[in-house]
Amino acid sequence: MKDTERYGHDVRSPTWAHAASRVQAAHEMPRVAIGGRPVGDGLPVYIVAEIGINHNGSLEHAKKMIQGAVLAGCDAVKFQKRTPELCVPRDQWDIERDTPWGRMRYIDYRHKVEFGQADYEQIDDFCRRLGIQWFVSCWDEASVDFIEPFDPPCHKVASALLTDMGLLRRLKRTGRPIMISTGMSTTHEIDRAVEELGPEQLLIAHSTSAYPCPLEALNLRMISTLKGRYPHCPIGYSGHEPGLAPTQAAVALGATFVERHITLDRAMWGSDQAASVEIPGLMKLVSNIRDIGASLGDGVKRVYDCELSAMRKLRRLDVVLRAS
Repeated sequence: MKDTERYGHDVRSPTWAHAASRVQAAHEMPRVAIGGRPVGDGLPVYIVAEIGINHNGSLEHAKKMIQGAVLAGCDAVKFQKRTPELCVPRDQWDIERDTPWGRMRYIDYRHKVEFGQADYEQIDDFCRRLGIQWFVSCWDEASVDFIEPFDPPCHKVASALLTDMGLLRRLKRTGRPIMISTGMSTTHEIDRAVEELGPEQLLIAHSTSAYPCPLEALNLRMISTLKGRYPHCPIGYSGHEPGLAPTQAAVALGATFVERHITLDRAMWGSDQAASVEIPGLMKLVSNIRDIGASLGDGVKRVYDCELSAMRKLRRLDVVLRAS
């Protein structure tokens, strides 16, 4: 006997559920394509492994982290690019610091951790061969000019640069999608950046700029706040917390993309290492995010095929018939 004959209606696809699904499908959800990969509500979470400067100037370290991101199933890796003379205040150039290369001037250290043309050519080739996207947070206009010939799928604006209108205008002129982080920023400052960049190809990440960030400062409910304030932009999360659970919670709260710093070893030298995820942790994080994405559903109540066997075994037929 078919279920429609037994229960008097199609338990798998009731009329009201179809209607609700049509209403939901008709609602225009914000989506932005990054290198042909659409990002937005209802799609698999776009996962960015931020290498940043955790490579400490070593191309070998960078390639190992790229391989780790590919192994974990990330969608992209991200670096940082600076012109040291533009990004380091002049009064800090000659300050001496202890570094992995010995004691040196701060401006010299900043050059040590910057990749140049030949390095990025190798990174570009390596990522293309492994099938993973890569892009950069540019910290100044000259760095945008440097990166543009590599044809990146998007640009990223670090939280510290959200108020740099000159940089935002330069990035907007590239015509590429732009992802912004919103740490250390007020709502007014975010509004100004969104107004400057326009919402059409803009992705907004909630973030708190502490490295590592204490749990009580994460304020993950801001994801919902940003979704309500900027309904035309995909909303994501850039996390700097110890552990993995808050990033997973961000996905459950609706983050459409996430970014986490990664490292080969959290004990390595560098200011971002302690807030980073090692490759085994990254693999666990990506796997859990994919499971969360698969389990969220669409919010429309229905009886699934996988429930029918239990229904036939556990529900009294006369109760089901009365309910129908």
